[in-house]
Amino acid sequence: MTRTWFAQDLETVATFWRILRRDGVTFGFTTHDRDLWFDGVLHGASPGMVPSSIRKRADLDPDSVEVQGMLSDDAISGADLASGRFDGSRVLIGLIDWETLERMTLYSGTLGEVTQEGEDFSASLASRKAELQRDPIPRASPTCRAAFCGPGCNLNPQRFTREVKLLTIDARANAATFETDVDAALYVGGELRWVDGPRAGIAMTIMSADPAGGLVLDAPLDEATPPGSAAVLREGCDRTLETCAARFGNAVNFRGEPFLPGNDMLTRYPSPIQ
Repeated sequence: MTRTWFAQDLETVATFWRILRRDGVTFGFTTHDRDLWFDGVLHGASPGMVPSSIRKRADLDPDSVEVQGMLSDDAISGADLASGRFDGSRVLIGLIDWETLERMTLYSGTLGEVTQEGEDFSASLASRKAELQRDPIPRASPTCRAAFCGPGCNLNPQRFTREVKLLTIDARANAATFETDVDAALYVGGELRWVDGPRAGIAMTIMSADPAGGLVLDAPLDEATPPGSAAVLREGCDRTLETCAARFGNAVNFRGEPFLPGNDMLTRYPSPIQ
């Protein structure tokens, strides 16, 4: 049976928000004056939140949603938002009857860019309609289109992953060195994911190797990370056919067109034979 919401003068209805982070942590909030438990998630009472206005359109234009109040809750720290823990999180917004726990989801989307306004944070939401704007047709490229050790590449990620322990952090170079000997050149373009410490659960891209043998990362390091903190390293790949064949022996799965002429073919002209 489908319920007709707000059909009576007095309704036992509240709004709920739910944030599902990519690392598995889930936050729930409700405008009711007491906590509500449903769907296996405790939704904390946040009666100071103002329900978001949700405008759904029949066409393919993105739906409009405001999530400023949700991100201002004390359960969500500014440090976690700034470090990117909430990037790409799934967001659900809906209505719930606090007596019967009957509920309906009004909006499902993905948390986009997070911005800070004074002491408050706000974020844009991308609805499921955003998936319709993605182009599923692969484009010709001289480099491999497949993610390293992902679908299409088909290499076993365990072969190129190792657990290491932090030795030192160079905040000036934003580089980290590890107790285990690491050939930094193999990990350029790869990934580092912290297992413990203040950045636990956060993945960073390895940009380059510094002269001291450390790995330069694309996200700020926390100097409070103690030596001995565990991390997982994944090797990188420059996506060229030469690397794929010589280093990984995986040319049969190369997803690219290395010998296809580029756009500058039209501007080339013959040179005289010497």
